[in-house]
Amino acid sequence: MNKKWKCTVCGYIHEGEGPPDKCPVCGASKYQFILYEKLPDALEKSLKEAFAGESKAHVRNLAFAKKAEEEGLPQIAGLFRAVAEAERVHASEYLKYMEGIIGSTEDNLKAAFENEIKANTQIYPPLIKDAMELNREDVAGSFSRSRDVEERHSKLYKDALSAMVTDQVIDYHVCQVCGYVFG
Repeated sequence: MNKKWKCTVCGYIHEGEGPPDKCPVCGASKYQFILYEKLPDALEKSLKEAFAGESKAHVRNLAFAKKAEEEGLPQIAGLFRAVAEAERVHASEYLKYMEGIIGSTEDNLKAAFENEIKANTQIYPPLIKDAMELNREDVAGSFSRSRDVEERHSKLYKDALSAMVTDQVIDYHVCQVCGYVFG
């Protein structure tokens, strides 16, 4: 019985008992193919948890590396950066199996826009409220700034979607204090 195999490099779908030795579209090896079928719900949940954990570990290790640099420990900072990169590789590996997460650039812009709107209108407001009720205005302020920047992100995605047909390249700069994106 033939199965479907997806090239994780270019998205080519191959039908056969196993993956081809080489992708006929992009030349990727058979090791870049994954079985292309709906995953059981429990396995999909496990992949999402592993992806979230590896993504968090990536960011956390980058923060640890920054602190080690500040403390004059470049060798430890290098270790944290190397492990952070390994965690990114792991997260990327799990993402390959999660159907529908990565689409066309147009679809990705639409999804990113919707995610930013959701963060701005549904996720951050209760977090801000909870922090205020606990008399932690500092934390509420941090959540508020993030919410406000999410609104900027949604505008950038919407503008990019409208401008997809142009060849204009925009340089983006990120404020290292609040995360505001200038472009």
